[in-house]
Formats: sequence, C-alpha cells, structure tokens
Amino acid sequence: MSATAEKGAGGFGHPALFYRGAAEYLAGTVPFVWSGLAADEPVAVAVPGDNLELLRRELGADAARVRLLDMTEAGRNPGRIIPGVLRAFADSHPGRPVRIIGEPIWAARSAEEYPACVQHEALINLAFAGRDATILCPYDVDALTPEVLTDAEATHPVLVDGTGPRTSAGYDPGGVIARYNEPLPVPDGAFELADTTNLAAARALAHVRAAACGLGDGQVADVEVVVTELLSNSIEHGSGSGTVRFWGADGEFVCEVHDRGRLTDPLAGRHPATPYQPRGRGLLLVNHLADLVRLHSGGDGTTFRAFFRV
Repeated sequence: MSATAEKGAGGFGHPALFYRGAAEYLAGTVPFVWSGLAADEPVAVAVPGDNLELLRRELGADAARVRLLDMTEAGRNPGRIIPGVLRAFADSHPGRPVRIIGEPIWAARSAEEYPACVQHEALINLAFAGRDATILCPYDVDALTPEVLTDAEATHPVLVDGTGPRTSAGYDPGGVIARYNEPLPVPDGAFELADTTNLAAARALAHVRAAACGLGDGQVADVEVVVTELLSNSIEHGSGSGTVRFWGADGEFVCEVHDRGRLTDPLAGRHPATPYQPRGRGLLLVNHLADLVRLHSGGDGTTFRAFFRV
C-alpha cells in the first residue's frame, strides 16, 4: 500500500493514508520516504512520538537524512503546523520539490482540538496551491472514528489504503472550512473587559487571571503577549475595539478577544513571516505561544480563543 508522490495541478499532492497497524503504516510511509531520498528530494516526517520511533527504526541509517519531528510537540497547536512545520521545511529548500509526512490527527486529540485539526488539513490545500510539494497524512483506521475518516476524505484529494490509491469522491476542503467555523459559546463566570481599546488594562487583567488560574510565570507572560496581539489586531484590522474575556476550566486557562469585524483571510496566522517583515506577525505569534487557538468568524464578528494548559 505504498503511497505515491502523485501530484495535482501546480505540482502539489496531498494524499491521505488510511492504515491499520504498524505493518501497514510502514508499508505506506517508508517507500514514500525512500523514493524521495532516491530522487534527491528533501524529506521531513512530523508524526506522533510512537510512530516517529517506528519510522526511525525502519529507516535505519537513512533516518539521518530526514528531518524528524514529534507532532505532539511541534503541532500541539494545529494552527502552528503550516507556518512552523510544513512551510518552514518547504521554504528552507527554495526551488526544490519536497516530501513531508504529517500526521496531525490521532486518537488522543481532544474534542476541543479536533475542529482546529480538520480546518488545518483543509487549509493545507490553500497554503500549498501551486507549490511543488507532496504532503502525506496518515490516519489510523482502527483508532479514529468513521466521522474523522469522512472528514479526511473531504480534505484530501487522493486516498491510499490496502487496495491502493484512489480519487476521493468527497473532496471538499472549502466545505470543511465552513462547516467547522463553529460559534464559540462563552461559559458563565468569564471575566470580561467589554468593547475596549485599553491594551494596558487588558494585559493587567490577563496577568491577574492567568496567575490566579495557576499558570507559571512564563505562561503568564505568554498570555499577556497573546492578549495584546489579539486586541491590537481587533483595533487595527477589526472593528476598532474588542471584548476581552478570561476563564479557567478542565486544567486550562482560556483567553479570547471578540470584535465586530469579519475575517477575510482563511490563512490568517498561518503565513510565515520573513526576517525583514515589519508588521503582520501578531496572529502568527499567537499561534506560536498558545497550546490551541480556535477561531470563529461570522455575521456577528470574529472571535479568537487561545488555550493554555495549566
């Protein structure tokens, strides 16, 4: 069931690998890596730790020629995978075709994380349109639900399993992005600074609430930065002000900023920044610092919600 590097228009390929067990996993991924190395294509692998070690052992000495990343760390927040993993690797090899194995969805992903994971998979198709790259995404058929596999069919134009590759009849990444653009209800008891432009007050409240929730000093500083960037984004690019909210629940501290503007760029926060870029880093920084970022944009405005594990 070896996955091929078959590409669509513009040279981009994005197949999903449906596997059962370690043997099928290796049969679908290792030849993909080896054929890339044989063609002198840069290869990266970003998968959960157990699968990473499985691949490392099977590749043997060739593992040293591959960029290996534990996706549970590098992609803990799905919003940082495109800029920090996929584009970071592809952009470091300009003018060359690249191959990447990326496994952003696994059974231990939470219900809160999953919508961001599916949207990430759909957005890969926008982020790499016209790029000479192939990104293979493995899905564990035995551990994941049928609904997850159905979503994978919608986010990947080609599916690979024990019978070989086939075109996905359900491919609809735009529909997935829209369907998972879910409203984000605010829980009772959230601390709120309504319709504000006061960055200092927002930072001060963020500091107090994050520390009271049990975050360490470094995390508290990260929360202050995130709130500043989100509120600044609302002031400059949204409706001119924002409503800031904080709460803690289930071992997490949550902060969000809502404004009445409408987000028009689906890849906001996922565009890599150049070293000489003076602006446009705020949402990218939010994705880098938070453990999870959820987004909703609709008729009532735009909400960015950032989660920090206590």
